Amino acid sequence: MSKRDELFDDWPEKYEQWFKTPIGSLVRRFESDLVLDFLKPGPKESILDAGCGTGIFTLDLLLAGSRVVGLDISLPMLIRANNKLGGSPFHPVSGDMNALPFRDGFFDKTMSITALEFIQDGKGAVAELFRVTKRGGVIVAATLNSLSPWADRRREEAKKGHAIFSKAIFRSTDELRSLAPVEGVVRTAVHFQKGDPPERAVEVERESQRKGLQTGAFVAVRWLKP
Repeated sequence: MSKRDELFDDWPEKYEQWFKTPIGSLVRRFESDLVLDFLKPGPKESILDAGCGTGIFTLDLLLAGSRVVGLDISLPMLIRANNKLGGSPFHPVSGDMNALPFRDGFFDKTMSITALEFIQDGKGAVAELFRVTKRGGVIVAATLNSLSPWADRRREEAKKGHAIFSKAIFRSTDELRSLAPVEGVVRTAVHFQKGDPPERAVEVERESQRKGLQTGAFVAVRWLKP
């Protein structure tokens, strides 16, 4: 078992609880809005959620009526997702994004949310997402924006030995877009700060999105497979 396999094994509960805090729930709301706008999941569509974690974003796909395979390298994360999403058209698979255990063109659409920052070979992982997506299908990937203040704070935490952030690879909008050989559309979300009151955070986010700023903490790219 590699260190990356074990990295998130102790984090399922902490990960879930973060998104239940006032600021965490806002982060999830604006990140989900961006992901859903890019992916546009539909009824009966077959979608891969690569690096699904505890299923935070997987749930949105299921609510849209899609059939979802959730892949993760951390078994405890995957078990938490399965316990939460059991009874829905959700199929958990233990595996590595750099070697997806699916045939070419298996999925209508694929996505990976906040998993690429823990993969050194980002181009290899994105190439795998493209490989298992049907022609004309959508691929969406998102990660932490290296140009955001959130990334600066996490770099400081990494210097202090934070178990997760010390292993993270932060990428800019251009760096994320360059992981695929085709052009992609990039947008960011979460322009507010962790300490902002929720009301202020919503105002900041709406104004930043109106201006089309590319400095949000969450950066997502949408590609179409030729």
